[in-house]
Amino acid sequence: MRTQAGPARPGVVLIASKREWTGRSLETILAPRGYVVLKSYTVLQTIERVRRDQPDAIIIDAQLADGSGHDVCRRLRARSTVTPSTPVLLTLPMPPTRRDRVDAFRAGAWDCLGEPLDAEEVLALLGAFVAAKLDADQARSEGLVDEATGLYNVRGLTRRARELASHASRNRAALACVVLAPEPSADVAEAVPGEGDAVVLHYIARALKTAGRRSDVIGRLGPGAFAVVAPETNAAQARRLAERLADVIHATPDRSARPAPAFRLQGGYDGVADFRAASIDPMDLMLRATAALRKTRTDPPRGWLRGFDEGDAAPAPA
Repeated sequence: MRTQAGPARPGVVLIASKREWTGRSLETILAPRGYVVLKSYTVLQTIERVRRDQPDAIIIDAQLADGSGHDVCRRLRARSTVTPSTPVLLTLPMPPTRRDRVDAFRAGAWDCLGEPLDAEEVLALLGAFVAAKLDADQARSEGLVDEATGLYNVRGLTRRARELASHASRNRAALACVVLAPEPSADVAEAVPGEGDAVVLHYIARALKTAGRRSDVIGRLGPGAFAVVAPETNAAQARRLAERLADVIHATPDRSARPAPAFRLQGGYDGVADFRAASIDPMDLMLRATAALRKTRTDPPRGWLRGFDEGDAAPAPA
């Protein structure tokens, strides 16, 4: 049961401040109530720590040693480094004015904390905000959609794959799975480890939404891979589907769009002509396509795309 003082499990709070005494003051308020306190001191440290540790709440100084707390908020929200339900609070060296709060809201913060800090106010805000964030996390984990990409998550992908498999079995139809994974180039990270991965994943997700057939089920298969479960598609057609998707993903975007990030695409696939006769589970298709993807990583000279039952390879897409 959650109370105003804090959530049922220890909430993780990241404090980003260039002033050591501010961090200590907040820690003396939060730690006795069961919160786990993490600390960072610069913009880059904060973004990397958020990406790595995924805190339940973030408290940021309005001015850090190397940049503005408002800019950190905007960057975290724009890059989807945090979920929309993650509370971010800004601390100011004085009681916040109406303008301070409006500026904070526009930057993506949930509220402002003025100094001297009011322990009761801090605990009340975090008790409510962190409880709501944990509820949202649970709802997402029980849902079917990956929030970062808008595609199916593993749970949704599995459910929809079973539906397609059931239809394919009844009709003795073909069924296939293509797995694609990007490997970002070193210069995409923009000096912040992990951000390049997010840029590439969002770019590929948008391309797959555009290129995928209406009948296909497209989802995010783990942190850095996408799966396409394709009905009425055998192994040979799965190869052509993978090549077509790669062509679209690597196509030059419109001049008005943001330039495509640099990355190397790798793929694996598997397909059967008669799903009932194959006597396999739809998850086996995904596992076999994933195993084929691993072949491209262990033997890159043979090409970017590999079938589960094939030793041949396709030339790397431009």
